[in-house]
Amino acid sequence: MGLLGLILAIVGVYGVVSYGAAQRTREIGVRMAMGAQPLDVLRLVLAQGVTLVGGGVVLGLILSIALVRVLRGLVLIGNVIDFDPVAFAGVTLLLTAISLGACYIPARRAMKVDPMVALRHE
Repeated sequence: MGLLGLILAIVGVYGVVSYGAAQRTREIGVRMAMGAQPLDVLRLVLAQGVTLVGGGVVLGLILSIALVRVLRGLVLIGNVIDFDPVAFAGVTLLLTAISLGACYIPARRAMKVDPMVALRHE
């Protein structure tokens, strides 16, 4: 179930960042026509992805810690670990690393946008 959740999260991050980069094709074309380097476009799209991933990670950590405390109150077994920092840190780092990889694919595609094609688009 954890692997399925990870796959769904990655597909979601990729989809959102890819859609956002596609919506900004004209803007990216104008930036490149005005002299922006491909590395600048890469940073622009990656920054959008990092913002989304960072917000999701922070919100997810807060909610998961709260949920662990609620579930601990519901479980009647005595030896339930309240908070495992190693597990939380490991999952957070894994999800963040894979999400940044998912952000890199649309960013790399946006880097290769031809300014003339982008400006004629629509």
